[in-house]
Amino acid sequence: MPRPLRVAIVGAGPAGIYAADALLKSEAAAEPGVSIDLFERMPAPFGLIRYGVAPDHPRIKGIITALHQVLDKPQVRLFGNVDYPNDISLDELHSFYDAVIFSTGATADRALAIPGVELDGSYGAADFVSWYDGHPDVPRTWPLEAEKVAVLGVGNVALDVARILAKTADELLPTEIPANVHDGLKANKALEVHVFGRRGPAQAKFSPMELRELDHSPNIEVIVNPEDIDYDEGSIATRRSNKQADMVAKTLENWAIRDIGERPHKLFLHFFESPAEILGEDGKVVGLRTERTELDGTGNVKGTGRFTDWDVRSVYRAVGYLSDELPKLPWDVASGTVPDEGGRVIEAGAHLQSTYVTGWIRRGPIGLIGHTKGDANETVANLLADHADGRLQNPAAPAPEAVEAFLAERNVRFTTWEGWHKLDAAEKALGEPEGRERVKIVEREDMLEASGA
Repeated sequence: MPRPLRVAIVGAGPAGIYAADALLKSEAAAEPGVSIDLFERMPAPFGLIRYGVAPDHPRIKGIITALHQVLDKPQVRLFGNVDYPNDISLDELHSFYDAVIFSTGATADRALAIPGVELDGSYGAADFVSWYDGHPDVPRTWPLEAEKVAVLGVGNVALDVARILAKTADELLPTEIPANVHDGLKANKALEVHVFGRRGPAQAKFSPMELRELDHSPNIEVIVNPEDIDYDEGSIATRRSNKQADMVAKTLENWAIRDIGERPHKLFLHFFESPAEILGEDGKVVGLRTERTELDGTGNVKGTGRFTDWDVRSVYRAVGYLSDELPKLPWDVASGTVPDEGGRVIEAGAHLQSTYVTGWIRRGPIGLIGHTKGDANETVANLLADHADGRLQNPAAPAPEAVEAFLAERNVRFTTWEGWHKLDAAEKALGEPEGRERVKIVEREDMLEASGA
C-alpha cells in the first residue's frame, strides 16, 4: 500500500512554513498524501518573525496568523528545541524522510572591513536585535550609556535599530518586550541617533512604510540634510522604474525641507557618507570617520577624499546578515549560502540526492518576508518533480513514530505544536495584568516548561 511522501523541513520560520504550505497545496497532497515534520532549533516556531522583527511592528507579526493556519494542518508536525546537526544529523534525517528541505535563516552580522570594528562600543545589529527580541541565547543586558549613537546601513534593520534606540522605553511597553528589555531601555541615554548611508536617497533600501513610521513617534525628530538630496541619471532611472524607491525619496525630500521641531530625541538620516573608520581611545569607541561620496552618473558613488569625524560613543553595524554554515552541506563562503539550482542542493556539480534549500540559506538575507513564498514554491516544485521521476531515495524508517522514538532515545526535550499553544497562552497570561497582548518568555528553560516539553 503506498504511503505518504515524507518530508523533513529544518527551520520553522516563514521560509520553512511556506515550503510546508506549498507541499500541502500540491497534487501530491491528495493521494497518498504528504507528511511533513518541521525541525526548529528554538523551542518556539516562526523564526525571524519572533526573533528578528522589531516588537513595535505588530503588522508584520500579523503574518503569524497565516503561518498558524499551515501548522494547524494534521499532516504537519513541529519538533522544536531540536538542533541540526547536534540532535539529528543529515544521514539520520535521510533515514526517516524521502526528502529534506533546509530553510534555516541568518543570525550573524556580515563583516564590515574598516578599522575599529573590534572596539568596545562597536556592535553588530543582529546581536542587538536578538537582545531586544528576547532571544534566549544572548545576554539579558545591553550597554546603553552613549548619548550619541551611529547606525551604519540604510536597510530596514538599520531603521529598526535606530528607532528602538531613539524611542523611550515606555513607548515600547505596550509591545511584547520582556521585563529585562524594558529595564534596559529605561536606562538608555541616547539623545541623538545618526544613520549613515554610503549612497543617495534613491539607493536607500528602506521600505516606504517603515521609513514613514520613524516620524510617528512623539519623541523622535527625524532630520535630513537638504544637501543630501541629490540624484544623477542612474538615480532618476531607479525612481522611474521602482515605485518603492520613488516613495522613499519623496519622503526624504519632504523631511529635508521642513523646519526642525522640538521632539526631544533627534534621529539624523545621512546620505553620501561612507564609513571609513571607527575611532577609539583606550579600546573604546569615541567617534566615527566617514568619507563624503558623490554620484558617478550610474547611481553608484565614488569617494571625494573629504572626511568628517562624528562625535558618537557607540556604533551599530547594520550592513547585512550572514547565514550560519550547515555541516554536511556544501557552502559558498562569499555569499553565505548553500549552492543550489532551483532549490536542489548542488555539490561537485551534481544534485545532492533528496536534499533541498529555500529562503535565506538559499538566496542570502535579502528581500522581504513575502519574497520567501516564490522561493519555497520553486523548491517544492522541483522536489515533487524528483519524486515523480523516482529520483528520491527510499528512507529506511519512514514511519512517523520512528522520529519520536529516535529523539526520545537521544533524550532530546522537544516541543510540539500543541506545546506552542501552551507557551502562547502563558505569554498572553503574563501580559494580561498589564493590559498588554503578551509578554515574551525569554529563558529557554522557562519556554520548555511552559510548552510542556
